[in-house]
Amino acid sequence: MIQYEYQIRFDTPAFLGNADQTGQWRTPPFKALLRQWWRVVFAAGRHSAVDVDAMRREEGLLFGVAADGREGSLKSRIRLRLDRWDVGSETKSKWGQQELAANTKVKHPEVGPPIGPLLYLGYGPLEVSKVTQGGKPPAFATVLKKNAAIQHGEIARLSLAFPDKAEEQIKTALWLIDHYGALGGRSRNGWGSLSLVPMNDSSPKLDGPLDSALMHDWRRALQLDWPHAIGGDDGRPLIWWTPECGDWKALMRQLAEIKIGLRTQFKFPPAAPPHPHPLDRHWLSYPITKHWVKPWGRNLRLPNSLRFKVRRDDQGQLHGVIVHVPCAPPAAFRPDLRALESVWSRVHHFLDDPAQGLSRIPA
Repeated sequence: MIQYEYQIRFDTPAFLGNADQTGQWRTPPFKALLRQWWRVVFAAGRHSAVDVDAMRREEGLLFGVAADGREGSLKSRIRLRLDRWDVGSETKSKWGQQELAANTKVKHPEVGPPIGPLLYLGYGPLEVSKVTQGGKPPAFATVLKKNAAIQHGEIARLSLAFPDKAEEQIKTALWLIDHYGALGGRSRNGWGSLSLVPMNDSSPKLDGPLDSALMHDWRRALQLDWPHAIGGDDGRPLIWWTPECGDWKALMRQLAEIKIGLRTQFKFPPAAPPHPHPLDRHWLSYPITKHWVKPWGRNLRLPNSLRFKVRRDDQGQLHGVIVHVPCAPPAAFRPDLRALESVWSRVHHFLDDPAQGLSRIPA
């Protein structure tokens, strides 16, 4: 068995809910994240021809599988251990005071008054509530919906053990997590951004460039209905990098402004919903408040395939990272490939626009 040890550091608060939906350090979310990126590693270099059944068999042998009526259960051959299982240090009242002190709002062209960027990116784990300000009148601010979250800057030690033959796959999956992974509620919006630092010489540093085998031309990637690769465009990864920033809240504000812009460039017609057929913005993610599609109903779910992360550079400065992991919507959406290509071309063009202040990066 190979053993690695890494220090986990969260660079944005993480909503790792326990049974009470209170943020707590727990190993199951980390194993799920490792499993998610392991699939990308498995598919590397053979994207359009990947054997999904073979992937599931190998995944079950490595990560374990529950009995499905045809074969017996298999115990996971990957072991994870955290040196802490306590509740996160971010509290509901503390969060509200932080936002009042920051006093930042973002404009949304489809919403009347400016809104809190943290709420926009974290609606669900976050909500609006009236917060007291000492001798000042109470004010509305974004607060935690539950009692606690893991605060940015909190650290823990993660130990992993796994079979020798899986080392290259696990090491690459950890590299992807360190560069582009986030954990917990609203992690696609940058919450739960984490970094991994080796704790001893036997645990490899997660540096170096992106392996081109992990990329797949984004148009071809839209022919598969599961996230299997980082999108590529003319041999360049679809990864964007913001200028450095010393504060995670300022970065989240910038990411909120970018997300608002790339979504609202797709306008809705004045006709009242339900819409008789999907419109361009529906192919980004679904459902959309007040704009449901009659053929899809209200219960289908389509997550956005853009993923946001806050990440530190080699000098320790924070940057926002946007990475596209393209794939087709599930069959229930009856995907329109031509519409998908048109929509995502416009999104890529928006992110490449110098007005957004973003840079494409090679890894």
